[in-house]
Amino acid sequence: MHNKLKIINDPIYGFIKIPYDLIYDIIQHPIIQRLRRIKQLGLSDLVYPGATHSRFQHVLGAMYLMEQAINVLKSKGVDITPKEEEGALLAILLHDIGHAPFSHSLEFKLVENVPHEALSLYYMRKINQQFNGKLDTCIAIFNNSYPKKFLHQLVSGQLDTDRMDYLRRDSFYTGVVEGAIGSDRIIKMLTIKNGELAVESKGIYSIEKFLIARRLMYWQVYLHKTVVAAELQLIHIINRVKFLIKRKTKINVPDLLTPFLSGKIKGINDLDKKFRYAGNELSAADLYILMDDNDIFSAIKIWSQHPDTILSRLCNDLLNRNLMRIEIFETLPDDIHQRLKRIENCLTEKFNCSEDDFEYLYSHGTISHRAYKISNERINIAYKDGTILDITEASDISNLTALSRTVTKSYLFYPKECIK
Repeated sequence: MHNKLKIINDPIYGFIKIPYDLIYDIIQHPIIQRLRRIKQLGLSDLVYPGATHSRFQHVLGAMYLMEQAINVLKSKGVDITPKEEEGALLAILLHDIGHAPFSHSLEFKLVENVPHEALSLYYMRKINQQFNGKLDTCIAIFNNSYPKKFLHQLVSGQLDTDRMDYLRRDSFYTGVVEGAIGSDRIIKMLTIKNGELAVESKGIYSIEKFLIARRLMYWQVYLHKTVVAAELQLIHIINRVKFLIKRKTKINVPDLLTPFLSGKIKGINDLDKKFRYAGNELSAADLYILMDDNDIFSAIKIWSQHPDTILSRLCNDLLNRNLMRIEIFETLPDDIHQRLKRIENCLTEKFNCSEDDFEYLYSHGTISHRAYKISNERINIAYKDGTILDITEASDISNLTALSRTVTKSYLFYPKECIK
């Protein structure tokens, strides 16, 4: 018989074992193998050259942490059956299968109006049909319909194994040491109170570090100004291609991308539509899981030679890391309207653009982050006397409550030629 209890060597945790045959079979499924070809941090490697790790590495790491958490909880007398353990491991393994190429960079751009979590659930249900209902428990845990709520909290919550892995992993590959967290310590302090996940009071300092590390990683890595600029440039490329297709301009769009760039996929139900690809008729759902980072960059190379000067410029500049200028403001400047007018005049004079083209060469908006959503599921700190407090109440760090406030910054993105 084929041995499915494999061991994978991970640079963060060492050896990760595959504990169930079904998990091995799911890992071998094309929808999981696709995650090898999607970078965890999108275009962040343009700032941090080491950040080329994949979603595949991340989901394996999150699965490892899930197994560690379950073992700790079982050692403390929490009843978790082998079926529930398998379901929780599968839920975290599959939680990212709905991601578009370049992860969050192209969220909503290829399948409009649908977040990646909804797409992940959609594909889980499809896989479940292929495996004759063996993922029923996994799906119930993922969509929070399973009675043991703490299992869902370990998959998607404010102290889930997803966040614990991506903070450690992204910190490691970017070299941003501020993001390093003590996931081992946090997991060993986990407990269950009133059916929900909690942390023993002696683990409070590790939770404080976790929340602060999350805040620092967002502003130093995920929302770093140059990363934001690269993502905006990619979005402008996709928007420009959609505009040219709509205008019926001749443009070479690979068959794999055509349904998603021609405005034909606007919701989950549209994924059942059929399209021709490589001589076969495939659903949009099948095409989506064939698509990865390589397809987008291959298309960008083709579009870099397109006669449309705006598209070719955007593509060439992204390929060669010659990004447009971005300014980040803590508060919106008083003269923002004058700045926008100067940029529009520049685009008219130096780029010979009409007003219809402005939105493809500059944009302005906001970026925001909140490290801890106190109105959502709380991070509960459990004391020996039975008291349970929210982390912001339990912590003696005076500014921890500030992490529950949304920090919003404004940006202005435009060609460098328009710098005054």
